[in-house]
Amino acid sequence: MALLILFGFIAGAATAVSPCVLPVLPVALSAGATGGRRRPAGTVAGLTASFTFATVALVYVIDALGLPDDLVRNLAIAVLIGFGVVLLLPTLSSRLEGWVSRFTARFTPRTEGDGFWSGTVVGASLGLVYAPCAGPILAGVITVTASQSFTFGRLAIAFAYALGSALVLYLLMLGGRRLIAPLARKVGWFQAAMGVVMIVFGIGMAAQWDLKFQNWIADDLPATLVNPSRDLESSDASIQRLADLRSGHTSRSAERIAAGAEAVQQEARAATELPVIGRAPEIHGTQRWFNTPGGQPLTMAGLRGRVVLIDFWTYTCINCIRTQPWLNAMNQRYGDKGFTIIGVHTPEFPFEKDAGNVEAAIKRAGIEYPVVQDNGYTVWNSYGNQYWPAEYFVDAEGNIRYAHFGEGEYGHKENVIRELLAEAGHNPGVGESGATGMQVAHVLLTPESYLGSVRADRFENGLILPGVHDFGRLKKPKLDWLAYGGKWNIGPEQASSDDGQIAVHFRARRVYLVLSSPGEPRQARIELDGKPVTAKDAGADVKSGKVTVKGQRLYSLIDLPRPGKHLLTVSPEPGISGYAFTFG
Repeated sequence: MALLILFGFIAGAATAVSPCVLPVLPVALSAGATGGRRRPAGTVAGLTASFTFATVALVYVIDALGLPDDLVRNLAIAVLIGFGVVLLLPTLSSRLEGWVSRFTARFTPRTEGDGFWSGTVVGASLGLVYAPCAGPILAGVITVTASQSFTFGRLAIAFAYALGSALVLYLLMLGGRRLIAPLARKVGWFQAAMGVVMIVFGIGMAAQWDLKFQNWIADDLPATLVNPSRDLESSDASIQRLADLRSGHTSRSAERIAAGAEAVQQEARAATELPVIGRAPEIHGTQRWFNTPGGQPLTMAGLRGRVVLIDFWTYTCINCIRTQPWLNAMNQRYGDKGFTIIGVHTPEFPFEKDAGNVEAAIKRAGIEYPVVQDNGYTVWNSYGNQYWPAEYFVDAEGNIRYAHFGEGEYGHKENVIRELLAEAGHNPGVGESGATGMQVAHVLLTPESYLGSVRADRFENGLILPGVHDFGRLKKPKLDWLAYGGKWNIGPEQASSDDGQIAVHFRARRVYLVLSSPGEPRQARIELDGKPVTAKDAGADVKSGKVTVKGQRLYSLIDLPRPGKHLLTVSPEPGISGYAFTFG
C-alpha cells in the first residue's frame, strides 16, 4: 500500500504537467494571481480536498442515489462561472470576500493576508473538473471503491495523487504570481480580466471544448507527452499493487488454497484422484442470503456430512450464466442425496451489489439452491479466488478436494460430485445425468469488450478518456474492434449515452451487453450489418429491433443460427449506460 501511495503521488505530479491539465491551468493561474497572498494556498487546499472526495467518497454517493455521472462536472462549471462573475464585479467580489472572512473567522484564528477561503472555493471546483485527468492508478482505486467497502488505504492513495498534482500547480501559481505582480499593482482591471478568463473557460467546459482538446492531443501527440506517468502506472509493481488492492488481504490458508486450485488446473486428474487442497473456509462477512429457510445463513460447519460445491459468480458474467443450467441440473439430481450448492455472488460492477438486482437474476436463471451476497469480497478473498465462474468442491469432512475455473468439463465435474458422495456414504444413484451448460460457439470469438475508460481497448476512436465526448460520425470498426459515435459520457466502468451510438465488428453466434437505465425504462435500437435486426437473428431481449432496458443486467442482443462475422450497431436513448460486451 505504501508503494502505491508513493506511485500515486508521483503520478499526480506528472499529471499536473500533462496536456490534460492545460484547460484547467489558466483558471488556476487566474485564481492564484488575484486576491491576497494566501489565495494560491487556498486554491491548492480546495483542489486537494475536492479531488480526493470526487474520486473516492463521491463514488458512493452517486452510486447510492443514482445521480447522473456528469453532475459533478456541471456543478464545477457553475462554480467557475459564478466565481468569474464575482471577480468581474469588484463590489460583489469585496462583499463575498468579506462575508467569507467573517464566516470562517468563527472557526479559525485570525491571520494576516486574505483570499485563502475564496481560493478554497475555486480550488474545490477545479478539483471536480480535474478529476477526469486521473490515470490508471487512481482509476483502479475508483473501480475498487465502487464495488467494495470504503478503506483508509484507498482514501490515502487518492489524497496522495491529489497532493502531488496540487503541489506542482502551487509552484506554477507562485511563479505566475511573481511574473504578473507588477501588472496587478498598476492595472485595476486586472482582476476583472481574470474573471473573464474564468467565465470563458467555464463556458468552454460546458461546450466540451476542454474534452475535445484532450481528445485531439491524445490522437496527435506522443504518448509520453499525453501521459508522462504512463510507464510508472503500467509498471509491474503498480499492476501488482492494484491487483492486491482489489483482492484485499488474503491469509496464508487462502494462498495455499489458491495455489492448490491452480495446480489442479494444470494436470488432468481422474475423479478418484482427489487430493486435499485445503480446509474450506467458513462463510462470513456476507450480506443477504437467498433460497434458505427464512433467509438464514448457512455455515460450513452446519453442512458437515454433506458434499458442498462453492460457486463464485456474478449475474452479468456470461460465462457464469452459461454454467447455470448445469448447476441447476446438479442441484435437482443430487440435492436430496447429500449434495449442496452455495452460489457466492461477488460483484464486478457497483450495481451488482444491489440485493434486488441479485434476487431478480436468481429468478431469471431458475436458481433454487442457496445464494449469498459477497459484496465485500470476504469469501472471495478467503479462497484466494480470482475468477468468475470458479467452483470449489468440498467433501463431507470440510476439505476442498477439487476446483475448476471457467466453463466446461461438465462430465468430469459430475464424476467428482458422485465420487465425493460415494466416499461420504451417500448413494449418488445409477448413471450420470449428462447435463451440460449453454453451448458456446466453437469459433475464435471476439474478446470481452469493456466500454468504460479503465479497461477500454480496441476502439477506433483511439485512447478512451473519461468525461463527456462528442465522437462525431460513427466509423466502421475493424474486426474485433469497437467504435463510438455521437455524444457519450465516459466513466471508469461505464459509458452513458447522450444520443450516441456504438458499433462492434464481432465474430460469434451470440452477443450480450450489460446495460442499465436509472430511473425509468428506455430503449436502444439494434442494427445488424446496417439494417434493423430481424426476429430470427435477435436475442431474447430484443423485440421489433429494439431492446427495452429496465434493470441493470446482461441483455441478449444477437442470437444467430450459426456463428459469423457481422457489424452490430447499438443506438441507446439518452440515459442508458453500457458496461461490457460479451460473445458466445
